[in-house]
Amino acid sequence: MTKMLDDNPLCQMLGIQYPICQAGMYSVAYGKLAAAVSNAGGLGVIGSAFMDPEDLRREIRLVKNETDKPYGVDILFAEVQGGDATAGGYTREVEEHIEVTFEEGASVIVSGLGNPGRIVSRAHAAGMKVMSLVGTSRQAQKVEAAGVDAVIASGNEGGGHVGRVGTLPLVSKVVDSVSIPVLAAGGISNGRGLIAALALGAQGVWMGTRFIATEEARGHINYKQKIVDIDEDGTVVTRGHSGKTARIIRNKFTQYWAQHEAEIKPFPYQLREVGEPASALGRIEGDAENGVLAAGQGSGLIDSIPPAGDVVRQIMQEARTVLENWS
Repeated sequence: MTKMLDDNPLCQMLGIQYPICQAGMYSVAYGKLAAAVSNAGGLGVIGSAFMDPEDLRREIRLVKNETDKPYGVDILFAEVQGGDATAGGYTREVEEHIEVTFEEGASVIVSGLGNPGRIVSRAHAAGMKVMSLVGTSRQAQKVEAAGVDAVIASGNEGGGHVGRVGTLPLVSKVVDSVSIPVLAAGGISNGRGLIAALALGAQGVWMGTRFIATEEARGHINYKQKIVDIDEDGTVVTRGHSGKTARIIRNKFTQYWAQHEAEIKPFPYQLREVGEPASALGRIEGDAENGVLAAGQGSGLIDSIPPAGDVVRQIMQEARTVLENWS
């Protein structure tokens, strides 16, 4: 397993040193964080969701100015039904994110929601790799058939949008169901989690919450400190944020929507009207009681807010220590 830590097929495919990929988290994963993770040997990823296209261009250029290492851009490919302004605006924004990413030449395109099959050939022609988050083995098989290079099996324990299946059974089943590299995601915050993922057959990990609580992550210190303060039971899954199930820190916002579930609108209407302003309130302005604070159950293992590069190095050191103790 030592070889899997430093030189596995996923690392070779992506051109990275360590099998640690930072999730493209909405409103948090901007260029500064992505560059820091990539410079440390992992894969840093910009989260483009609901970002102004020119802001995305700016963040990509920031990464290119700060590192010559591979990096990714996370795009929400989820299809939206409806012909109104909200649906049309969402679709147009996704298309603009795709075009900006191709124009700027990112190393990897990640589909945070939906099947990215329609851009796979174009990405490969441009020398890019494509990865896709999935919540079931059926979804994994569909995106593999669409030509993606790797799948991210994202378990229910993770922060942000989640499915119904836990990380351990999901990763195990996806590994058995596809022939392309699998990354494990959901509740993984340290080197022990990385070793566990490799033991399940994954070739790397996709970590979000651990990288929110870092110096370079975009977000208010109250948000980061809240992750440090809560335990493994401090989050809840709700549709109140976006209309889709998402795991966020339990607070007055989640309590309100638990009592008003009938009023929740479908994605992306709930997100546009409720989730976006509440996310800005919590993540950027620091109102930890009334805002949206995405986080996974791995928060209980996080007790500090260090530089992102130190997180990568600490995870790798802990993983090696686990292997040494076993041997």
